[in-house]
Amino acid sequence: MVMPLQDLKVLDLSRVLSGPFCTMVLGDLGADVLKVEEPEKGDEIRMWPPFVGGESCAFLSVNRNKRSMTLDLKTEQGKEVFFQLVASRDVLVENFRPGTMERLGLGFDAIHKVNPRMVYCGISGYGRTGPYRNKPGYDAIVQAHGGLMSITGEPGRSSVRAGVSLVDLSSGLLGAIGILAALKAREITGRGQIVDTSLFESLISLLTYHAQNYLSSGVMPQKLGTAHPSAVPYQSFNVRDGALMVGALNQKFWIKLCEALSLTELVDDPRFRTAQDRSTNRVDLSELLSRALAGFDMAEASRLLEAAGVPYAPINDIGQVFRDPQALFREMLIQIAHPKLGKISLVGIPIKLSETPGGINRPPPMLGQHTEEVLKELNYGEAQVIALKQKKAV
Repeated sequence: MVMPLQDLKVLDLSRVLSGPFCTMVLGDLGADVLKVEEPEKGDEIRMWPPFVGGESCAFLSVNRNKRSMTLDLKTEQGKEVFFQLVASRDVLVENFRPGTMERLGLGFDAIHKVNPRMVYCGISGYGRTGPYRNKPGYDAIVQAHGGLMSITGEPGRSSVRAGVSLVDLSSGLLGAIGILAALKAREITGRGQIVDTSLFESLISLLTYHAQNYLSSGVMPQKLGTAHPSAVPYQSFNVRDGALMVGALNQKFWIKLCEALSLTELVDDPRFRTAQDRSTNRVDLSELLSRALAGFDMAEASRLLEAAGVPYAPINDIGQVFRDPQALFREMLIQIAHPKLGKISLVGIPIKLSETPGGINRPPPMLGQHTEEVLKELNYGEAQVIALKQKKAV
């Protein structure tokens, strides 16, 4: 089967989450991703609990479709192998603090002397330039620094971290987009370039309408829990045996919601007649809808809202998500054989291409699983491999 990135060769020096997520996306679409890890220790995410069969679930989540080799980039022998890899690869991804690669003698300039066509992607906390370039960047720290935490949580209560590391993950996605753009540019110029993105900038870009509302009006966004700053009602409500999210985002859905809940008198209530009215009087409206929905159980509320065509969803736990018929039909749960764990379940690929689909062809690798295989591809003989091992370069 033809895969869209099957001719792309990626050298992955990244660790933990943002970089590995970026390279996993490329691997899912067919790229040959070689993960380079520190001998003995490997990617630090391998040490994150919980574990299954001694393997980190966090590592398993973002490292499929990759091979792993160990290489000590602080040794001369390791650097020699590294530059041989650089010569034959298209893309390098790293998420060290800016300047780390340069201090090792492995920065963009050194790489481009060996391979002028290589696209170099650096994902960092705050970017390669500016007053914060040397600050360490972690997802929750940047959620606080970049404003997201200030609008996350219930009104009047402490700010909270988003439940998923979306800053790391979104910066990984931006890295992948930047890489594909740089590869397209290479077709024109014949040269690679630096793709420079960061957690901080990624988060600022995700603020979208919150940022624009502030920039245009000067009004500071506030915490609203599950509610939305503009669309009302668009929030969660409790029913007798659970909770669901309801989204009556326009006039049509607002009328349908009122009809479904036998609240047609609210349609012409001057407090709620228009979207602006509903936003202004959100507290009163939320109380009325809360009282109405509290009288139903989940099955009955779902039946009424489904029949009316009102956007809604139960607030599922993760287990319910992976039992959901839509998730299963769309192959968002897959299984693959692992060399140590046997058959394991992984999250599926969210990008579906009709002619050249991606695929999950390799399980997350064991540390250094493919070191000898890669060295042989570089024409290293058995004696040379043994020598590298003795010098702890691999």
